[in-house]
Amino acid sequence: MQADATAAWEIARPPRVPALPGADMAGFRVPGGSPVELRTIPHPAVTVAVEFGDRPLEVRGLRSGSVAVGLGFSPFEVRAEGVECLQIRLSPLLARPVLGLPLTELSGSVLALDDLWGSAAPRLREQLHHARSWPERFALIEAELRTRLGEGRAVDPEVSSVWHGIVASQGRARVGELAAEVGWSRQRTWSRFGAQIGLTPKRAAMLVRFDHAVHRLAYGHPPARVAADGGYADQSHLHHEIRTFSGSTPATAANEPWLAADARAWPARERLG
Repeated sequence: MQADATAAWEIARPPRVPALPGADMAGFRVPGGSPVELRTIPHPAVTVAVEFGDRPLEVRGLRSGSVAVGLGFSPFEVRAEGVECLQIRLSPLLARPVLGLPLTELSGSVLALDDLWGSAAPRLREQLHHARSWPERFALIEAELRTRLGEGRAVDPEVSSVWHGIVASQGRARVGELAAEVGWSRQRTWSRFGAQIGLTPKRAAMLVRFDHAVHRLAYGHPPARVAADGGYADQSHLHHEIRTFSGSTPATAANEPWLAADARAWPARERLG
């Protein structure tokens, strides 16, 4: 394993499990003086990052480091130095009503949070900046999410059930069987799921399976075992999907600093339902 470029980061976790199902948070403080270049790795949650320090995250192509990132995005570069931010992972079941837009509009994209939330985004950054502790910041975020959840439109219960089935099976469930369990045809499931989650059921299953596989690689598990346990046809199939989502080989992906920070921010590898 390569040296962890993020080892000096302060990473904070909520003092309790968030009361809002499908949401999880972690706080990051990156010291100044030694900039870190990170390549993001996609995972099966919608990500919202709210920066509140004096120096924003540098995300290429955006004027603000506060961003919302959809499911299945392509890897992109982030530069961090002297940054303070709070990262929120949202289940797509929760993200749709919280963000206030169909996830098809966010799928694979990185959008400035100011464009989604308007004046509420800088207001939230100001509140986080003046908060005295990480627990106070986590409470502010949870209150904001609850307010927005009450204003949004929930996904269909059938879509929710299919998503839960994909997550519970670590991406190995057959979509046709999940559709039958909710009483929908395969075609209807494909259409409604894609419209509300932002990915087809097959692509969502691939993303969930990839997420488990790439974290096992990062923890040092051999690729052959990861392929066999993860439901891949063979090791070359694993290599293909790792490259599809990360743009790199399994060996390179396993040593990404992004995954090293991820393992400390979400040590139990919780899966959002």
